[in-house]
Amino acid sequence: MHEEYYKWYSPSIDREFEMLVFGHSGLPIILFPTSKGKYYENKDQGMIAAAEWFIDQGKVKIYCPDSLDALSWYNKEIPPAARAYNHTCYDRLIANEIVPRAQRECSSHFVATAGASFGGYHAINFAFRHAEIVSYAFSMSGLFDIRSFVDGYYDDNVYYNNPVDYLPGNNDPHLWSMGIVLGAGEHDSCRQANEILSNILESKNIKHWLDIRPNAIHDWPLWKEMFPHYLSLIK
Repeated sequence: MHEEYYKWYSPSIDREFEMLVFGHSGLPIILFPTSKGKYYENKDQGMIAAAEWFIDQGKVKIYCPDSLDALSWYNKEIPPAARAYNHTCYDRLIANEIVPRAQRECSSHFVATAGASFGGYHAINFAFRHAEIVSYAFSMSGLFDIRSFVDGYYDDNVYYNNPVDYLPGNNDPHLWSMGIVLGAGEHDSCRQANEILSNILESKNIKHWLDIRPNAIHDWPLWKEMFPHYLSLIK
């Protein structure tokens, strides 16, 4: 399996940033790490190995960016406004620095997003904010309401990064053609969050799959089972 490591200065976040990339061709998948996870987490936890057949066959090329969670939503040392702003800078990094690279390298206008746990939040939030370039969004045990991270504070940066708030009024036509999967375990701590988001999508007649796996909990074995299954849905 072809693997590449990148490190560069990101003007979006005004610091160096790291990423691993796996594969040589196919639909580019931006695979986010879990909360405060590093760019190598999905490799170390076996998610890349779970997708190895799709990578080797040239069906997907997987981009594993670092997270910025420790400086944004999870940073209790800075004001909530700064947390939300820092995440907006991260969104800009993905959109302006990683997506163009992926589009160019894979000769594809579209990318897909994926992630587990808080990475599922990133996958869905980025996809819904940039629906014109995201063809598939695969969330595994994600959560989609970040108001608990901002201590009651609210501004546009919170609103436009909180899917349960902005999705009801988001009428981007690309949402109706996106392949959306919300996966969770039967005993998953984030199951209810997925059911709530599914209800919002259902109310807008946006096609999606709410995949509740029996007897499963919020952990890597579930996500390693889900990820290749979801990749097999790509047409």
